[in-house]
Amino acid sequence: MRKLQVQGVHHITLTGADRQTSIDFWEGVLGMPFVFDQPNLDDPDEGHLYFDPGDGRLITVFTNENRKGDNRRTPTEPGCVHHLAFNVSRAVFSQCIERLEERGIGHSGVRDRGFMDSIYFKDPLGLLIELATYKFEPPEGFTHAQVMLEAHKIRVERGDYNIQEIHLADAIEAMVVRRNGSLSEERGAKNPYR
Repeated sequence: MRKLQVQGVHHITLTGADRQTSIDFWEGVLGMPFVFDQPNLDDPDEGHLYFDPGDGRLITVFTNENRKGDNRRTPTEPGCVHHLAFNVSRAVFSQCIERLEERGIGHSGVRDRGFMDSIYFKDPLGLLIELATYKFEPPEGFTHAQVMLEAHKIRVERGDYNIQEIHLADAIEAMVVRRNGSLSEERGAKNPYR
């Protein structure tokens, strides 16, 4: 038996209401360029809109002009999507509350997740959206996921409840030491301010 090895998210498709609501939210609120438009090839009564979330992947939405939006929270039972999270820069994150409130969009306020900060709000159809910004930059040549794995191992070894910034900092240091050589025989922390 062998795995079907995936290499990233290709696209995520959501069921939307009418076309303009989708365009107004995904492009008009979240800034995702509307890049492709065609009929839903499995249902001629639906449109299929494609948006670029910023990494060249795709968020797509099936639309139907006869469907109306319902902003009640979408179901969260097993098998349902709980929320979608999108990465934003720290500069954009610092503006989220102001920009949501100028539209009258309710939100969670900033939530500290240890390794990132998040804010949550619902789209016009009740799907929970998270905007997140990492508290760290991975070392050159590493991904956020690799730093998270290293930080997780450090957290578990220390018996800590959840990942905090100290675990991230220590993970980044360990990864750089492993990757980068040095002429020094002993590479531990020093105090040159004696």
